[in-house]
Amino acid sequence: MREITEILRAYSEAKKANKKTALATVVKVEGSSYRQPGARMLVTEDGNLTGAISGGCLEGDALRKALLAINQQQNKLITYNTSNENDSEVGLQLGCNGIVHILFEYIDDNIQNNPIKLLQELKWERKGAVVGTLFSLKRNAAQIGTILFYRENQPFLFQNDIALNIFSEVKDTLQYKTSIIKKIEDNNENEALLEYINPPVSIVIIGAGNDVQPLAKMAEILGWEITVGEGRATHATQKRFPEAKQVFVSKPEQLLENITIDDQVYFVLITHNYKYDLAMLKLLLETNCTYIGILGPKTKLNRMLDDLQNEGITINEEQLNRIYGPIGLDIGAETSEEIALSIIAEIKAVISARKGTSLKFKTEKIHNTTVYER
Repeated sequence: MREITEILRAYSEAKKANKKTALATVVKVEGSSYRQPGARMLVTEDGNLTGAISGGCLEGDALRKALLAINQQQNKLITYNTSNENDSEVGLQLGCNGIVHILFEYIDDNIQNNPIKLLQELKWERKGAVVGTLFSLKRNAAQIGTILFYRENQPFLFQNDIALNIFSEVKDTLQYKTSIIKKIEDNNENEALLEYINPPVSIVIIGAGNDVQPLAKMAEILGWEITVGEGRATHATQKRFPEAKQVFVSKPEQLLENITIDDQVYFVLITHNYKYDLAMLKLLLETNCTYIGILGPKTKLNRMLDDLQNEGITINEEQLNRIYGPIGLDIGAETSEEIALSIIAEIKAVISARKGTSLKFKTEKIHNTTVYER
């Protein structure tokens, strides 16, 4: 979601400067690729790039193709065979062992639901949504591009009637939170990338000491929404945490009243105040949050669990599985910055349902399949 946010920001700046733009989207991958379907990059007519469609190996040639799309005001599909080091057409020795199909779309502000306007819909509500993009691998076929946006309990936005014909697949994509590529039965051999997009990750940091500052900075780099809260007015300030979307000075009960918890919200308890952390843990166990990280040794966590049991609170296995204490991956972290890295890495591993082990020992593909063909 950070990439889309940055693209929307860059587009807004380009529009103010009267610069024409094109959007490059990875729509299909065969084999291995650095980026997966849904990766995007905005290109302005003066060559500024925002976002990424590869690890940097495709961007140079993609820039030229995007400028061509801008100059001709026409969508184009380009295929890069990164497994062929002798590809004379591309002229890039990439060696990624995959085929990447990238759609370049000229952004026309006169079109009501152009690709950027559809992506802008993601900003208005913190809920998952589906963005649909039509493309064709058929030679010389017209490339229709991004055509639809769908979110539950919101009007279905589209700019092509094909969107209506695949509405059931769009609803399935939203329900199962799994992106798909749907083949369309038409003469143009169109395919539709129906991409499920989660709202941004939100990290709620309970604590506002100096050791929280590097944690907030790292989360900001990843594009996570940051909330900081605790009871000390001298510590919990916007000036100390400029990256935070919200900063609260309050008791645990009042703090939680101001936070909407969904499956993209992750809590970190790092106040160094035992009673405050205990009160917050007690409240969080009654919610459906998927991650409660607690700073400190195992003895602290065991004491907290014992104290809750002494209050007559029974903690079941499902609740225990949501508690991560001591917090973080085991990377030998000691400094505040290293601990912050450890925490961020663990949360990312939980988000991706990974164990956080070294890729050196991984025998299967690095990336799981994120888009399924139908």
